[in-house]
Amino acid sequence: MDVRTDGRRVRHLVSIDDLTDPELHDVVRRGAEFSAGIAGPARPLDGLVAGVYFAKTSTRTRTAFSSGALRLGASLIAYGPGDLQLNTGETTEDTGRVLSGMLDVLVARTAGPEAELRGWASQHRMAVVNAMSAQEHPTQALTDLTTLLRHFGRIEGLRVLYVGEGNNTAAALALALARYPAADLELRTPPGYGLDPGVLERARAHAARTGARITERHDMAALDGSYDVVYTTRWQTTGTSKPDPDWREIFAPFQVTRDLWRTSPRAVFMHDLPAHRGEEVTAEILDGPMSIAFAQATNKMHSAMAVLEHVHTPALVPLAVR
Repeated sequence: MDVRTDGRRVRHLVSIDDLTDPELHDVVRRGAEFSAGIAGPARPLDGLVAGVYFAKTSTRTRTAFSSGALRLGASLIAYGPGDLQLNTGETTEDTGRVLSGMLDVLVARTAGPEAELRGWASQHRMAVVNAMSAQEHPTQALTDLTTLLRHFGRIEGLRVLYVGEGNNTAAALALALARYPAADLELRTPPGYGLDPGVLERARAHAARTGARITERHDMAALDGSYDVVYTTRWQTTGTSKPDPDWREIFAPFQVTRDLWRTSPRAVFMHDLPAHRGEEVTAEILDGPMSIAFAQATNKMHSAMAVLEHVHTPALVPLAVR
C-alpha cells in the first residue's frame, strides 16, 4: 500500500495472497452487499480513470470490471492485445510507469506469468488488478466467495468439491477458501493436471492457521459426499493447451454428472464459465435447478466493484505520509 499526493491509498491485487485475512473478508462481504443491492449510492471512483487491458479473450471479467468501474463513477479506457507498445518490446515496468501518470487503476489479463503484472505494479501511483494470469485468477475466487456468501449466508464450514484441472481458477479458490475457518475444499484433479505444488503448499499453510482443510486426489473414487458445492471449470483453460494428445481420455472420468448428487442432494453447482456442455459438465447439471453458475457470473460485476473500491479508496492517513 502507498499513498499518492491526492490522498488516496493504492493497493495492488495480483494474487489472493496480496490480501490480509481481514481485507479478503471485507472485499467478499462488500461484493455480497453490492449483489444484495444494499451497498449504498456512493461513487467512490468519481473523477478517476480506469484502464482495462485484455490480451486474451474475456466476456465476464472484462464486462464486469468495465461496468463496475462506470457504476462507481470512473471513466474508462479499454486496450486490446495490439494496442500497447509491449508488442514492440517496451518493458512492463516502463509501461507501468507511463500509464501510472495517466490512469488511477489498471485491470489486466495477460494469461502470462504473474511477473508481468508485478512489473506493472512496480510503481505506486496506479493500482494494478490481475484479471487472470497463468498462475492465478484472483478476481474469480473473490467472485466465487461472494456467491457462496450470498447463497449460504456464510463461508465458514462449507464443503466444496472441485472437479477438474488444477488451473488458475482452482489455485485462487484454494488460496481464498483456506482463509476461512472450517472451510473444506476437496480437489479431484486428473493425473498430471493437479494444482501447482507451490500453490497447494501455500493454501495448506493458510488452512493450518485458520482451521480450514485443503485436500487433493487424482481420481474420482471414494467421494465421501455431503458437499455443499460441486464446482468445475472448462477443460481448455483460456490461453493454454494440453501437451498430451490423449488428454481428453484422462479428463473423461472427471465430468460432472448427476451421479455426484447422490450423496449430496442439496449441493449447488458452480462454474466459472464459459462452459462446454457435454465435456466438463452435462447440460442437465449446468441448466438444472442445482446450478447457480449464471448468478455466479452476475456476481462477477459485484465482486469487481468491491475490488475496485478496495484497491483505490480514500486514504485513512494524513496526506504528509508518502
